[in-house]
Amino acid sequence: MQSDGMQPHRIVVLALDGVYPFELGIPNRVFGTADGRYEVITCSLDGRPVRSNSDFDIAVAHDARALETADTVVIPPCDVVPILEHGLPQAVSSALASIRPGVRIVSICTGAIVVAAAGLLDDRPATTHWNFADRFQRTFPRIAVDPNVLYVDDGDILTSAGATAGVDLCLHLIRRDHGSEVANMVARRCVVPPWREGGQAQFIEQPVPPPSAAGTAAARQWALENLHRPLTMADLADRARMSGRTFARRFRDEVGMSPGRWLIRQRVFRARELLETTELSVDRIAGEVGFATGASLRQHLHEAIGVAPLAYRRTFRSGSPVTAADR
Repeated sequence: MQSDGMQPHRIVVLALDGVYPFELGIPNRVFGTADGRYEVITCSLDGRPVRSNSDFDIAVAHDARALETADTVVIPPCDVVPILEHGLPQAVSSALASIRPGVRIVSICTGAIVVAAAGLLDDRPATTHWNFADRFQRTFPRIAVDPNVLYVDDGDILTSAGATAGVDLCLHLIRRDHGSEVANMVARRCVVPPWREGGQAQFIEQPVPPPSAAGTAAARQWALENLHRPLTMADLADRARMSGRTFARRFRDEVGMSPGRWLIRQRVFRARELLETTELSVDRIAGEVGFATGASLRQHLHEAIGVAPLAYRRTFRSGSPVTAADR
C-alpha cells in the first residue's frame, strides 16, 4: 500500500447499456493492482444494474454523480450502434458534462465513440477498434482517426483499440504517473506483457507463423539481453538461423513492425527505466542500451516521448510534470 500519505487517484468507470464485461473489468484489475495508488469505482447512469452485451446484467454501487469526483474517467465499450445512428442519449451527455475540467478521460475500444459523440474528440487524434474505424471516421470527420495503433495519448484524453489494448493503455498511464518500475510490477501481477508501445499495430495479418516454421522469439529475447551491443538485423537473423529477408518478413508477421524499429523501441524503453531508477549519466545510459552517443539517446527519446533525458528523470524523481522548457 501507499506509504506517502497521499490520497489515491480516483478512477471512475462509467458502465453504459450494452457494456462489454471484460473491458469493464480492466481498469479495476490493472489500476487496482498498483498497491493503493488508485481508487477505482464503477457507476451507471442511475446506479441501477446495467445490461451487458452478454447474458447477464451487472450491478454497480454508484450512479453518475460519481463522475463529479473523478480524477480520471474511463469509458469502456458498449453497444454503440444506436449512438452512431441516433447520437448520444441526453442522459449520457449530461453525465459526461458533469466531469470537472482537466479530468483525464480514457476510452477503451469503442468507448471512443461515446467520447466522440459528446464532442470531446473534435480536432484531436484518436483510435478505436479497427473494425469500427472507417465508420468512426465517417461519423466524426473532425477527428484524426488512426486505426493502426494500440492507443493514442493526447494528454488529457486517451483512446485505445480493442480488448487487450485497454490493458496496454492502463499500464501506459501507470507508467506515466509512477514510472516503469511500478508499471512493470503491476504487469507481473496481472501476468501481461509489461510494455507495448502505443504505435504498435493493433491488427497483424499473420500473428503466428506456421507450426513448421522457426520463429523470432528467441532472437528477440537474446537481443533484449544484449541491448548494450551494437546489434544489427544481420545479428538477429544469424541468431535465428535465417536469411536476412526471411527473418525480416517473419519478424514483421509476428511483431507488426520491422526489426530495426523494434530494436530502437526496446533501447528507448530500457533507457527510460535506467533514467527512472539509477543515477547513471546520460552518456553511460546510452552505452548501456546500445546507442552510440548520449546525443543519439537524446534524439530517440525526444522522438518517442517528446522530452529530454534529464527532464524525464526529473519528472519521475520529483513528481513534477514536464513543461515546455523541458522539451
